[in-house]
Amino acid sequence: MSKIALVRQPSPLLDNGIVDHIEKVTVDLERARDQWQGYVAALQQHGWKTVEVEAADDCPDSVFIEDTVVMFKNVAVISRPGADSRKPETAGTRRALEALGCPVVEIQAPGTLDGGDVLKIGDTVYVGRGGRTNAEGVAQLRRILAPLGGNVVAVPVTKVLHLKTAVTALPDGTVIGYPDFVDNPAVFSRFVAVPEPHGTAVVCLSDSELLISASAPQTAEMLRGFGYAVTEVEISEYEKLEGCPTCLSVRVRALD
Repeated sequence: MSKIALVRQPSPLLDNGIVDHIEKVTVDLERARDQWQGYVAALQQHGWKTVEVEAADDCPDSVFIEDTVVMFKNVAVISRPGADSRKPETAGTRRALEALGCPVVEIQAPGTLDGGDVLKIGDTVYVGRGGRTNAEGVAQLRRILAPLGGNVVAVPVTKVLHLKTAVTALPDGTVIGYPDFVDNPAVFSRFVAVPEPHGTAVVCLSDSELLISASAPQTAEMLRGFGYAVTEVEISEYEKLEGCPTCLSVRVRALD
């Protein structure tokens, strides 16, 4: 199975990115570029072929490419971002996925859906219903994924920007999250609390390898105690914009 990760270089306007739930802090663009290169290198070192989507320099948040698409099996569901300033970001992602041969469908107005609100665990697709994803976006995703075997489950998100700011899943299906960020942990059959706010988001590089922010060393050690190999990457400039490791790529696994 191919392991392809879509990435997009940070916009020169990155410091103008949207912040909803934390205090605005100036972003160091040069450091952000260096951190992005380190993130991409980590993906490549773990066997992922990175495909760089065309830049969207006029869109400050465009580096957070996860929000532009939801991948289910090999089908690409192009999102319709909840923030108007981010809606132009999806066109380049669509072109990249079409070039890879993925079937493409789109969320239509008045639906809104951010990819960061979508957590897949097997065929169960949790969708955060919050500030960026509306009820119509959830309903459209449910209709799109049902014929593919996807079961969409809507969950509330009121404390953070996106669902995957609050929780992600380990390869074995266990959901991890920072309790203060999670509206209702009971909606997940297996939930384990992490000790740090930046420890909520992990990228599953394989069944045994994880990528996590270097801002969560205690969580990294906890996950190593669970038997995972954990790679830590510096993404502090993106965390100033409510970003996390999952935001910076779209993993495409089923093209063969």
